[in-house]
Amino acid sequence: MVDFSLSDEERQIRDTVRSFIANEVMPLESEVLRNERAGKPAVDPAVVTELRQKARKAGFWGVNTPEEYGGMELGPVMSAILSIEVGRTYVPFSFGGSADNILYAGNAEQKQRYLLPTIAGERRSCFAITEPGAGSDARNIRTRAVRDGGDWVINGEKTFITGGNEADFVMVFAVTDPERGADGGVTCFLVDRDMGWKSEPIPTMGQWGPAALVFDNVRVPESNILGELGQGFPLAMRWIGQGRYLIPARAIGAAERMLQMAIDYANIRQSMGRTIGEYQAIQWQIADSQVDIEATKWLTLHAAWQVQQGRDARHASSIAKLHGAGMANDVVDRVLQIHGGMGYTKELPIERWYRELRLLRIYEGTDEIQRRTIARNLLKGYAKLGGVGE
Repeated sequence: MVDFSLSDEERQIRDTVRSFIANEVMPLESEVLRNERAGKPAVDPAVVTELRQKARKAGFWGVNTPEEYGGMELGPVMSAILSIEVGRTYVPFSFGGSADNILYAGNAEQKQRYLLPTIAGERRSCFAITEPGAGSDARNIRTRAVRDGGDWVINGEKTFITGGNEADFVMVFAVTDPERGADGGVTCFLVDRDMGWKSEPIPTMGQWGPAALVFDNVRVPESNILGELGQGFPLAMRWIGQGRYLIPARAIGAAERMLQMAIDYANIRQSMGRTIGEYQAIQWQIADSQVDIEATKWLTLHAAWQVQQGRDARHASSIAKLHGAGMANDVVDRVLQIHGGMGYTKELPIERWYRELRLLRIYEGTDEIQRRTIARNLLKGYAKLGGVGE
């Protein structure tokens, strides 16, 4: 028998997070909209810090962080479920107490300097592999690191780096052996901002505020190599692949919130003497949205379950990410259409979600890259059709 139910403890955790988001985070939504119109940051950093402290007091700190580092270590499936709950609001919020998974590959000294302070919320990191000429093709990176005595000197530019404007250190990937390239010639370096790299904001159509990072003869000691020399590309793939299922998870939360808005509106909006919910054109849009959301939900939870079982979940995660990104864009478009002209105005948050969710089809692997990955896995026999419960 297949049991899809949550345990009492898991249900309590989910409900507590749902309540926290509804009572502590969602009330900030009007402020976020006002700030965006005024060209200000969505939420004051002090407010975010306060929210995280409240979450910590409620027991939510380091959802994915191992218990030995003070985290909850709830596992991928519960992490996906909680991401759905966080996705119900467009306030940029995430629970603190976590660090990038590849930081755990550091040595004892690096963990003291980078990992532990990041988990504690005292330091902020960013992950930098994308370049102006190497977006989805991460193997084409051109940033170089050249050995100079006991140091490495880094030159190059990274672009569309999430958190790059706020980070005080970066995990940057540079070519250390041009002849070997991605096959043993790329290294990851931990580089503090005060070592000399600079960042510039990149304006976007949504709230996402990425940065361009410039490395101009930035000198880094050999001791700041993360992992092994030349083995940066596997670290990069580990970073990219592990949490990809969390992207469609947040999309599910947003889509369910918006669909409920559409349902509520369809039940009160009158047109030609009837509520618009009585018209088949509206009913089908609502029904199609529900079907798409549920499909994404199970694809996402299946990918998370594979990660939890220690399996190679890259194929399942690509499927979930591809379907979830398209789903979110389809649902927000239908919800805007149901609301008509009001949906297009800034009086409602639909247009903001419209802009925000468009990003899902681009970052962390474009739709085209996901399709390429899925097709390649099938054509080369890495993934097979017809498996159930395997």
